[in-house]
Amino acid sequence: MVARSDRCTHNARVPLPANVKDDPLRLETKVLAPGEVDKANCTPLAEGTLANDELHSDIVNRDFEFPGDLASVDESREQVMQFVCQHCPDEGDQIDVLVALQEALVNAALHGCGDDPAKRIHCNVTANASDIAITVRDPGPGFDLALADPEKYTATTLSHGRGICLIRGLMTDVSFARGGSELQMRKRFSGCSP
Repeated sequence: MVARSDRCTHNARVPLPANVKDDPLRLETKVLAPGEVDKANCTPLAEGTLANDELHSDIVNRDFEFPGDLASVDESREQVMQFVCQHCPDEGDQIDVLVALQEALVNAALHGCGDDPAKRIHCNVTANASDIAITVRDPGPGFDLALADPEKYTATTLSHGRGICLIRGLMTDVSFARGGSELQMRKRFSGCSP
C-alpha cells in the first residue's frame, strides 16, 4: 500500500534496468579504514557518502539500530534527527520529519517490539539535495494494511490509532513493506520542484 501524493517522486520517470526488481532499493555504504582505502583503490569519503558515480555524489545514507522499548524512543529520535538536520535545510520540514519519526519509532517500539529493549528497531535515512527518505523496521508481525488506508480512516478519541494518519499528513510519500513491520516515508524539501 502506498500513500498517494499529487507530486511524482524524484525518480518517477527513470526506467529500471531489466534485471532490477521493482522493490524499494536500499543504498548501503561502507566506510573504509585508511589502510583499506589504498587496497580498495578508491578515494576516502565522509561517513555516509556514496561514490558510485558523479551523479549520486550528493546522496548521504546512514543506518541506525535502537532498543525496542518506549524509554529509548526519545534518545533514538534525537540521534536520527541530528543526522536529518545536517541534510534538511528547512526548519518547518525538520519539524514535520521529527513528528513523523516520533510516531514511527513509538509504533515500532510499542507494537512491533512489545516495549522490549532486547528487540531491535532498525532505521535507515537517505538524503539528497531535494528530499529525505526514512525507513523504520521492527521485528514484529506487522498489521492489517487495510487499517492504514487513508480512504478508510475515521477520527477517533482513543489513545491510539492516529499515528499513521499524522505521518501521512506530514510526509510526501508513505508506504509499508514486510506486512506492515517496515514503514517507508519520504519528505520532499520545501521549495524543491517535484
